[in-house]
Order: sequence, then C-alpha cells, then structure tokens
Amino acid sequence: MLKILLLEDDTVLANILVDYLEEDYEVSHTYSIREALYLTENNSYDLYIFDINVPDGDGISLLKELRSFSDTTPTIFITAFHDTKYLKSAFESGANDFIKKPFDLEELGQRIENIKRHFGLNSIICLGQSTEFDTQTHILKNGEVTKTLRAKESDCLQYLYRNRHRVVSADEMLQNIWEFDEMPTDDAIRTIVKELRKILGKEHIINVRGEGYRFE
Repeated sequence: MLKILLLEDDTVLANILVDYLEEDYEVSHTYSIREALYLTENNSYDLYIFDINVPDGDGISLLKELRSFSDTTPTIFITAFHDTKYLKSAFESGANDFIKKPFDLEELGQRIENIKRHFGLNSIICLGQSTEFDTQTHILKNGEVTKTLRAKESDCLQYLYRNRHRVVSADEMLQNIWEFDEMPTDDAIRTIVKELRKILGKEHIINVRGEGYRFE
C-alpha cells in the first residue's frame, strides 16, 4: 500500500485529508517540520504532501533539506499562496506538483494518480514488453521466469525504477532504503543488483563504473 507523509497544520483540513487518503493509502500526519524530519528519518514513504506554511517553518525548506540527503520521494505541495515566486521556489526545491487551496479532494486524488503513474507507484509496474513487477506481492515476472523477491531486493528494484534514466549511486540507495542502524556495506547493493540482473537481464540495470546504476 502506498505510504504518504502529510504535513498540514490546519486541523480541520488535515482531518478531512487524512479521512480521504486513508480510504486507499497508509497515511502518517504531522503538524510540524521537526516531527516530519523525524518521521522521514525513521520511516520510508512513497509520497510527501507538504503544506508550504506551518508554524515552525515551511515545507519548501523542509524539502530542500530532504533533497540534500538524496531523498527523491515525490512531493506535492499544498499552498494558499498564488504568488508565482512561491511556486518557483517550490519547484526549485525539488517539488513534483502543487495544489492551491481551496481544492476538491478529487483534484488531489487525480494529482496523486498522476504521480503514481509517473514514478511507477502503482502495484503492478510494467518494466518491459514481457516483464512486470507486483510491488505488493514482490513477484517479478520476466517471460516464463517468475520469482518472489526478498524485501530489500524489491525496495532496490522500485527505487531504481522510480529514478530511471539517471545514475543512482550505491550510497544513495543505502541512505534511502535502509535504516541508519541497519545500514550494510556497498557489497549488499552489488549482491542485490547481481540477483536482479539475473532475472531482468543486464540491459535493464546498467552498471556505470565508479558512479552507480541506471535502470533502462
């Protein structure tokens, strides 16, 4: 199930959003920047929905900080601002979409669906002409070959796919997939990639020497 972190300090709006989102997704909600940082450090999310203005800071600065730690989680901003300078700052910080208050819940739902399509967050991901991956069951099918991936193999495959067409370093995957106190060595990444390439083929996960891996 898609995991969402919602940062929204308006109690009424937050309750409405949580009720709506929890019909289809797993939602963590916070009112503060400090708690949002804590949650992102200790949990893995598929999508962030951040209000720009909250009492102890702003969502734009929060996202800048997260992006500086190689957190590439797709992000939608909620904003009451109509000034284009805020929108420019939001996208420069690494935002993927925004929605202006007031808005219909259906509009937010459509924006989430668009993010899911773009970043491969649907439960069934088509990786190629005869290759598909179910992110809920962790079953990878490539032609006649079917394998149930281990949890971290599944996480690594999803991360590479979401960040496809750019090089992802082993260190970036370690920071974004493992908890700090559980972080293994780079050898763990190499082993996982080796296993994935056995099923998918070397042409899907390219080894860029000295830099990392790229999903094609």
